[in-house]
Amino acid sequence: MSQNISREKVAQAQRIVVKIGSALLTNDGQGLDVERIGEWVEQIAQLRAMGKEVVLVSSGSIAAGMKRLGFTKRPTQVNELQASAAVGQMELVGVYESHFVKHDLHTAQILLTHDDLSNRRRYLNARSALRTLLSLGAVPIVNENDTVVTDEIRFGDNDTLGALVANLVEADLLIILTDQQGLFDKNPRDHADATLISHALASDERLESMASGGAGVLGSGGMLTKVKAASLAARSGADTLIASGREQNVIARLMQAELLGTWLQPEQERLVARKQWLAGHLKARGTLTLDRGAIKALKSGGSSLLPVGVKDASGDFTRGEMVVCVSEAGEIVARGLVNYSVAESLKLLGKPSSKIGEVLGYEGEPELIHRDDLVIV
Repeated sequence: MSQNISREKVAQAQRIVVKIGSALLTNDGQGLDVERIGEWVEQIAQLRAMGKEVVLVSSGSIAAGMKRLGFTKRPTQVNELQASAAVGQMELVGVYESHFVKHDLHTAQILLTHDDLSNRRRYLNARSALRTLLSLGAVPIVNENDTVVTDEIRFGDNDTLGALVANLVEADLLIILTDQQGLFDKNPRDHADATLISHALASDERLESMASGGAGVLGSGGMLTKVKAASLAARSGADTLIASGREQNVIARLMQAELLGTWLQPEQERLVARKQWLAGHLKARGTLTLDRGAIKALKSGGSSLLPVGVKDASGDFTRGEMVVCVSEAGEIVARGLVNYSVAESLKLLGKPSSKIGEVLGYEGEPELIHRDDLVIV
């Protein structure tokens, strides 16, 4: 766990997810800290002016609603949490919008549940929406949909949500702003000799034993959830920075490679990590049989899988689910996330991409599986 490190890599990140916790946003429960939110927004606007894409994952709706509804501590009943979220979300989004508009930036509210990202079709729809918003220069503001969520489908904390969003948009960097300086080798509240960890691999098993699980009265996560979030973000190759949101100009300083907080680094580059995830973490729902030309193109050219090279489709898959690609002899060639259902795929067999709209009646993706969603095995 090195102290003398260079952070030039994270300073070069182009697509960034910034997660801000409830304690920061509400000044430890005193209501939304409008002035501090304005400072974070200004720093995000600076990143946008540099050509970087930013997704903001924001806690705070429940905490803000609690203040308005008169709760003195975080409710335990789901219906009270939902009511707090419904009231607080209105104020939270309004505050963000009022600040971002000063910088001529559009914002977009995205509310997600774990079920949205577990369902492959909704996962792809969410990814498409976020990518489109980023391409149009907007700043998506993501929060858990606490108004309708139940315990069974909760993310549990917005650190996890931030990591999943980083996976979703294939971010280069996840910045988690908290009320602590970063990750220490001991709990600094209990040990005066605790040392800040400046740099470690996100996969280092020692990190979890160092992290405190306490979350405070407002939040639902602690340092342990941030360590786990970094491990999750590393799955798609994203670096994670954990730092204090109370540091002056913290986002800008982190992006200038200043040694603030804790940098948790993935062991693998994004492409390798993502391909590994595709290869081993999803159950296949069907099979595509490829001709020799398609197999050669996939293996030698890093191409996407086009319908013209597919001979057959079987199984019970829908858009966004995992399928196995095999040769006509049954040899497994690749695995990937398919863009069309089995019924649609059967209609497209052997057809050129230019005919997709004519065959299906709508213009979809030109490939059955995009090369970013495909791994050769």
